[in-house]
Amino acid sequence: MKIPRILKLLVPFVVSLASAASLQAAETAKDEVSIRHVLMATFDKPEARLIVDPVVVVGVHAVAGWSQGERGGRALLMRHGTAWRITLCAGDGLKQAKVLREAGISQANADALAQGLATAEAKLPAAQRAKFSTFDGVVRMDANGQHPPAHKQ
Repeated sequence: MKIPRILKLLVPFVVSLASAASLQAAETAKDEVSIRHVLMATFDKPEARLIVDPVVVVGVHAVAGWSQGERGGRALLMRHGTAWRITLCAGDGLKQAKVLREAGISQANADALAQGLATAEAKLPAAQRAKFSTFDGVVRMDANGQHPPAHKQ
């Protein structure tokens, strides 16, 4: 039986697509591990363990949900070379594409982040999602991904 020429041409193309998708999935998984590490190194404490989930990556930006005890929030991160840095922390605002655009993310990527976050958070227990809303306001981080000192009154 003779294989049609079109199939001979399509097979390498399909294999190439599958390889690219596999590489992208591996890169995303690597990014998620790096993002979790940055947040854990910054905020985890022995007396207040940090839980980071979900992590959504689009291009050079990511949004990660986190909880610590009875509180939580979301962090916006940006990749600088191979390193991830926290740009800001907030609550429900980071679910909105409009807020992500205001933070400097392109409309297409902001829309993709917001949609990806909604999908990922929908898979979590309601109690965990509720913790993300407890973060009040927006805290911008410095160039090293650290928050500024708290104001003393």
